[in-house]
Amino acid sequence: MPNNNEREQWGSRIGLILAVAGNAVGLGNFLRFPVQAASNGGGAFMIPYFIFFLILGIPLMWIEWGIGRHGGKFRHGSAPGMFDMLWKNKAAKYFGALGLFVSTIIMIYYTYIESWTLAYSFFSITKTYFGLESFTEMKNFLYGYQGRIETPYFEGITLAYLFMLITFFLNFWVLYKGISKGIEKLAKIAMPALFIFAVIIAIRVITLGTPDPSIPENSVSNGFGFIWNPDFSKLGDPKIWLAAAGQIFFTLSVGMGTIHAYASYVKPKDDITLSGLSTSTTNEFAEVVLGGSIAIPIAVAFFGITTTTAMAKGGAFDLGFASMPLVFERIPFGEFFGFLWFLLLFFAGITSSVAMGQPVVALLEDEFGMSRRKAVATLGAVVLVSVQLVIFFLKFGFLDEMDYWAGTFGLVVFALIETILFMWVFGADKAWIEMNDGGDIRIPRIFYYIMKYITPVVLLIVMIWWFMNDALPILMLKNVDPVNVPYIWGARIFMLTILLAIFWLIHTAWKKREMN
Repeated sequence: MPNNNEREQWGSRIGLILAVAGNAVGLGNFLRFPVQAASNGGGAFMIPYFIFFLILGIPLMWIEWGIGRHGGKFRHGSAPGMFDMLWKNKAAKYFGALGLFVSTIIMIYYTYIESWTLAYSFFSITKTYFGLESFTEMKNFLYGYQGRIETPYFEGITLAYLFMLITFFLNFWVLYKGISKGIEKLAKIAMPALFIFAVIIAIRVITLGTPDPSIPENSVSNGFGFIWNPDFSKLGDPKIWLAAAGQIFFTLSVGMGTIHAYASYVKPKDDITLSGLSTSTTNEFAEVVLGGSIAIPIAVAFFGITTTTAMAKGGAFDLGFASMPLVFERIPFGEFFGFLWFLLLFFAGITSSVAMGQPVVALLEDEFGMSRRKAVATLGAVVLVSVQLVIFFLKFGFLDEMDYWAGTFGLVVFALIETILFMWVFGADKAWIEMNDGGDIRIPRIFYYIMKYITPVVLLIVMIWWFMNDALPILMLKNVDPVNVPYIWGARIFMLTILLAIFWLIHTAWKKREMN
């Protein structure tokens, strides 16, 4: 009989919603979203973005909540056990290994990236980077901090390492404290603070107007116009549609097994329909309304649309860690607004990274009977050792390789697997009942057909497109600096080792269960 009475549970519904929203609201909302919008035609990007939110984002959110709560009834807090309950086949649990792989790999490098935001909040309030007047100087400041190049600003990566350790210990302290006393408490503090900081900065951006009256086209209003005025002629470009679909994965944190883990700790008859919708809309508010009101409009106001687009094409880090500090230098009380900006990024990051650790902790607790302390310590040891590779080999593309295979391609593969298992193998009718059971609202019937037919077809198209256009060239090391090749292969061997270790853990856990 299903029973989860002895497992941890969320202390309150608002805590659960804030925690799952915190999992979804991450660096991608405030850094990656503006970059994707600016690099893909501004307003033209928003049309496919909202379409994919309806046919991919919300359906996947409900699917993952449904799988998670169903698995929790049988004391499973990670994808292998959950998939084993959906499909009575020996292979089912091994498909779940991909979810653990994705969340673990992302947590390893995400923790380091997250530590940059904490460091930059310190650099802002102390005006450490003030006085650097060009985009190139600010990029060199970032690269020097990361240890990618030698600069006069830093002596090695000692400071970066220190902030990494602080971030690491904060993450694992929260995980150690558990679901209600750790993750939920963090969400109740970090999420309201994040929104308050974002609103303060957004108001400051809106009131900037035209910083330089001699260049009237460089204005906040033109920045908003760039994002929201669509060029319909660009909708024929499939790359914009694929970029929009990809952003939905990043923004909602679907396809990595974290929502499953959180949902496994709700009671069997607790609502998941309204909760799933609430977390989705909370995330979209953070991304579209707040994230879309800060980085791009303020960059356009100071640098113009052409320069802002060029900065955005350099990536999320260039926009967030190079162009934004240049802006903070030029506005009154810029050190204060810079401090708030990077601190809100840190809060967004840590609420996501602790979620990435929970699936593995749940596996060790549920399938091996480990105590919370031992499970968290085991994962912590793996992450602390593994992050050394990211830190010291960053400039050789080690992080980028991990980010693509786990943080990009792996998301859509896992999302396709879980959708097929839940809506086809487990059965759409049973899945529909599971998702709506105990719901404060009923999911509109049209989503039954969207989740069964449209969502898996779109996922398959996205996966094939990404494989042909991105994965194959990356796999074949096209346009790669020969110096980086050994490190890229090292990243691949490392990731394969992690995946095989997860397979071994799953095999051992189920063999132990059969013996009992």
